[in-house]
Amino acid sequence: MNAYDFDLLVIGSGPAGQKSAIQAAKAGRRVGLVESDRRLGGACVYRGTIPSKSLRESALRILHLRRHQALLGYELKPGQEMAALISNLQAVTLAHDGFIRAQLERNGVHCLHGRASFVAPDRVQVEGLRGEKTVHGAAQVIIASGSLPRRAEAVPVDHEHILDSDSVLSMLYLPESMVVLGGGIIACEYASVFASLGVKVAMIDRYPRPLGFIDGEIVERFLHGFACAGGEFIGSAQVEAVRWDGVSRVLTRLADGRELACDKLLSAAGRVANVGGLNLAAAGLELTATGHIAVNASCQTAVPTIYAVGDVIGPPALASASMEQGRRASAHALGIDLGALGAMIPMGIYAIPEISSVGMDEAAAAKTGVEVLVGRAKFEEIARGQISGIQDGLLKLVADRDGKLLGAQIVGEGATELIHIAQMGLLGGFRAEDFVENIFNFPTLAEAYRVAALQITAQLPP
Repeated sequence: MNAYDFDLLVIGSGPAGQKSAIQAAKAGRRVGLVESDRRLGGACVYRGTIPSKSLRESALRILHLRRHQALLGYELKPGQEMAALISNLQAVTLAHDGFIRAQLERNGVHCLHGRASFVAPDRVQVEGLRGEKTVHGAAQVIIASGSLPRRAEAVPVDHEHILDSDSVLSMLYLPESMVVLGGGIIACEYASVFASLGVKVAMIDRYPRPLGFIDGEIVERFLHGFACAGGEFIGSAQVEAVRWDGVSRVLTRLADGRELACDKLLSAAGRVANVGGLNLAAAGLELTATGHIAVNASCQTAVPTIYAVGDVIGPPALASASMEQGRRASAHALGIDLGALGAMIPMGIYAIPEISSVGMDEAAAAKTGVEVLVGRAKFEEIARGQISGIQDGLLKLVADRDGKLLGAQIVGEGATELIHIAQMGLLGGFRAEDFVENIFNFPTLAEAYRVAALQITAQLPP
């Protein structure tokens, strides 16, 4: 008789954990899944991706109403309750919890609610809500415990006036002004969404421009849209101190002597692996210098029977990539060969305007030493862009001297959907001519591919 309770035990029920558990269950293995929250889905569903995108949808609707203010006479009430802006959130999260729970039950995954900690590499203790403790043996373990907001030293987060990305949506009312610290994905998403809702937003970062890993031309378009919404970006700035004045304002002092006052402050200094309490030492594991769990290409840790997936292993820390990491780690643990992980993983940034990228950008392609050809299509010059009033939209295609597609970057509404055309093109080895010689629906934003590709074909040698 097998001494283990489970063939595979998964810690965490976020996107990575779900796919890990389902993959193993479908292979006929005994699977356990540990979740510390009473609900399934992890931070992605309750504090991150789903809530922030729900707020973004409200911001887009309000932005569209403002653009037609003369026709509709719409005006957002001062001090708008946040609950009204994310009124559908509870329904969305409840539905998501129900869907996940039903899927796990349908596949025979045994769910354990409590806090997990290693007792040995193949033994995990689960402490329930009432303090009861049980120890479960597992032949293989996958750590998918997600991440937590990083704490900046000079920022005393109190979750009421000075917020982090997990508590920002707990505000009762929409503030009149906000300072956002950081220039990464989370900072840009929230800063642009709140600016679109009419909040006076200042985004402060120590680097000269936000999103340093994204094509500079794309970022400039994003910043223009952010400025048009009333937002201000303050780059190359060092924050010396942040404090609540005890009355009504949060004060932020910069190294150059400037001081900004606002109603609320959001500290978006990135996220760190959520491994506190896991007792990794008992599993024979330790964190890297960046605070993540080191893994190989199969998401296998230094202990062969333990895997780690999702945010705990660091970039790209995308829900989409985490799902695939989870699926593949589970398959590898069970001896199922799925081949190499695809390199063409698109990145989506749900700011206003949206940003998405796949493959190499212009700078990365140039570093390879190849001759780079670039084609651009502005959304305001595309019929659908004009009809929909989409400003600051740009699709950029990057190709080699023979016209073979190397990558694509898009900014503008619909970017995270449009990028999949380029993703398929990269996987299929498309050349610029393939976009030119095929017909797109008219009017659509997808036509931008043909416009950008025409610019590239015009540069090809005869």
